Amino acid sequence: MQKIIWAVALPSAFLLSGCLESDVQRAAVGAGVGAVAAEVTDNDPLVGAAVGAGIGALSDEIADAF
Repeated sequence: MQKIIWAVALPSAFLLSGCLESDVQRAAVGAGVGAVAAEVTDNDPLVGAAVGAGIGALSDEIADAF
C-alpha cells in the first residue's frame, strides 16, 4: 500500500510544481501532502510534513533538471 501511495504522490508533487509560483507555496503544499500521506500509511505526520516540504520546495529545481 505504501508503494502505491508514493507512486501517486511523487508524480503529483512534480505536476503541482508548475501550478504554484514560489518555493514557499510549493513547500506548504508538499508539507500538507506529506503529512496526509504519512498519516494514511501509519507513519509520523511530522516526518511526512518535513519530507514533503523539502520535496515541494525543491520540486521546481528537480523538474527543471529533466
